[in-house]
Amino acid sequence: MSSVTAVPIQPVKRRYITYLVIGLLLAVVGAAALAWQAPVDFLAGNAKKPGVVTTASGLQYQVITPGAGAKPTETDVALINYVGKLTDGTVFDQSQQPTPLPVAGVVPGFSEALKLMPKGAKYRVWIKPELGYGDKDSGPIPANSVLDFEIELLDFLPESVIRQMQMQQMQQGGMPGGMPGGAPAPAPPPGR
Repeated sequence: MSSVTAVPIQPVKRRYITYLVIGLLLAVVGAAALAWQAPVDFLAGNAKKPGVVTTASGLQYQVITPGAGAKPTETDVALINYVGKLTDGTVFDQSQQPTPLPVAGVVPGFSEALKLMPKGAKYRVWIKPELGYGDKDSGPIPANSVLDFEIELLDFLPESVIRQMQMQQMQQGGMPGGMPGGAPAPAPPPGR
């Protein structure tokens, strides 16, 4: 057997522990401030880019294709193609085919963007956290994220017309649909 000589460890002074605790608290506060400041910095820089418009609510958009004609209202269902990304380019959602969405059934920033778009328009939209998911995680979307969408508005109809079309198709025993061209009835929207 070997004999081990015990070497006493010097006690740690209380002030070092105090400094360590204060340092950790400052690091946590600093990280929280950075997390809050990142969207603000991104949107401030983005607003300076050519063609980017900032609305009164803080929504930012850029017209890619202008479109023409009427714009959807809160009670309409829009037929769209879209890609949703985070500011680092990570795609968190995208339509695989034209998707019908109730204008009132999505996060406030997405709804506001749809109501700005005439038929045939294609916009790039940046939704600040307060108009998106705020301080809550939502699936692959971290809390306090700026959402970056490319949205193409193909068509829109009042929700009452879509319900009427669905009722007629059900009475005739046909395939349920909801939008021109046989697109499916409104699906769960991005953002809710």
